[in-house]
Amino acid sequence: MTQSKRRAPIVQDRLLPASPEEVFEAWSDPEGLAIWMCPAPDMKPASVELDFRVGGRFQIIMHGAEQDYLHQGEYLEIEPHKRLVMTWISEFQPEGEKQTRIEVTLEPAAAGQTRIVLVHDELPDTDSYDGHEQGWQTILAKLAEQLQTESSQ
Repeated sequence: MTQSKRRAPIVQDRLLPASPEEVFEAWSDPEGLAIWMCPAPDMKPASVELDFRVGGRFQIIMHGAEQDYLHQGEYLEIEPHKRLVMTWISEFQPEGEKQTRIEVTLEPAAAGQTRIVLVHDELPDTDSYDGHEQGWQTILAKLAEQLQTESSQ
């Protein structure tokens, strides 16, 4: 079986309007995650199940206008308020290459903000790479919006 060529990791680096504790909480809260883990504007809130511990699994079903999209994985490392590493299994990956790896790093920044760096690695050189890259941009923008909304309440 021949594996496809791997591309460089997707790297998203941005400031979020919340503390590292609040950003980390957003990744561990299934109700909040359901709101912002939606990569398209016309998506309904996701269905989310989390067993948020090292070795625990998660399942995220993104509900599109015409189709649902299953994503699942396992938490490999959890360092509260600093780092999260997990596998990411997407139905968009070619058969035999479905499992990829995501690392989320949080660093305090000025004025109560957090620098988040999301690295999605081990993606094969396929069209799904572009879809994931665009998806993470939208998802992190929605996370920023959700955190902003929560801080103003």
